[in-house]
Amino acid sequence: MPASAAFVEDSKASVEMRNFYMNRDFRQAGAPQSKGEEWAQGFILRLESGYTDGPVGVGIDALGQLGIKLDSSPDRAGVTGLLPQGPQSKRAPDDYSELGLTGKLRVSKTTLKVGTLMPKLPVIVPNESRLLPQTFQGGQLSSMEIDNLTFNGGRLTQVSQRNSSNREDMTLMKGPRRNIITGANPTTDQFDFIGADYKWTNALTTGYHYSNLDSLYKQHFLTLTHTLPVTEGQSLKTDLRWSSADDDGNSNVDNRMLGAMFTYSIGAHAFGVTYQKMSGDTGFANVNGADPYLVNLLQINDFANQDERSWQARYDFNFAGVGIPGLTFMTRYVKGDNVNLGAAPGDGKEWERNTDIGYVIQSGPLQNVGIKWRNATYRTSFTSDIDENRLILSYTLPLW
Repeated sequence: MPASAAFVEDSKASVEMRNFYMNRDFRQAGAPQSKGEEWAQGFILRLESGYTDGPVGVGIDALGQLGIKLDSSPDRAGVTGLLPQGPQSKRAPDDYSELGLTGKLRVSKTTLKVGTLMPKLPVIVPNESRLLPQTFQGGQLSSMEIDNLTFNGGRLTQVSQRNSSNREDMTLMKGPRRNIITGANPTTDQFDFIGADYKWTNALTTGYHYSNLDSLYKQHFLTLTHTLPVTEGQSLKTDLRWSSADDDGNSNVDNRMLGAMFTYSIGAHAFGVTYQKMSGDTGFANVNGADPYLVNLLQINDFANQDERSWQARYDFNFAGVGIPGLTFMTRYVKGDNVNLGAAPGDGKEWERNTDIGYVIQSGPLQNVGIKWRNATYRTSFTSDIDENRLILSYTLPLW
């Protein structure tokens, strides 16, 4: 059938497999739980059709997710975010799964998707840091009709968290000292977003995005990225972010965020520094469970508390530069202070150190199998100290 030739020929499918071990150790006396430790196997099936021929192309995508418990116990569950937690106890179920379908229409360079979505925009970033990714239900319109301009707009109605197969209404992330308060019925089935990014040159892109979590907050977000070539093999990348959020009737949200990241790359080395500042009567506002689009978002913490200032130093090395392709290393350190502790005396302080080592096998029967070890140390004056390790084995198998 000619009308469906592209629908089939342009389709693709893959299965991503993630074997994920996580250990989170709470280091101070009196912690509610001494540690969290779980191990699980995840499967993520992605099916993407092409579009039918004609002025209006029609297609469909599918996302199937399955998580299988390999090791967990009630005394070690509930704090890793890796597996669901039982309703009556902390015992994790043996498995959990989800199937999401997305219908799509394409006209020229404009696409409308309705169903299961994973929009990646400054105002909404799905969390993919555990076994299975967070997904949303809703509709999204994306357009590139104007050269160098990318437009996105839409509405999300429900969320499925990274360790859950249930779809539920959305709410605000509150955090330990964001000092965000919500009124009665703090959930909603309406998150609206609209925005655009413009590529001025190959080196410079700017963006503006707006979002509204109905009755909870409204947010404006500005972004700028620029890459300056210095000499052969060297460049300086600038990443600037600013946002302003206010309440929408059922919260006390009042936040301004400034973030700046500068990365100097020289051959296989990259050296980065960041600065992030929160101001206003609350900390940063974002949808609960989603990743905040912040320069100091780390493995454990995001340094987004009320009035907090934070600085980061980061170093990356790609061992391909010394003849070992597939091996990478990253380490970073962030220190935050001036956290508003409310009625408690003084200002809060915290710091976090991360180290990642990853290797992707380049040839042989295990080609493209990846292994990554992620280590983090977090210390704070106002919540729990944490030592954390994650070991992740991953492989994506193309089906066609």
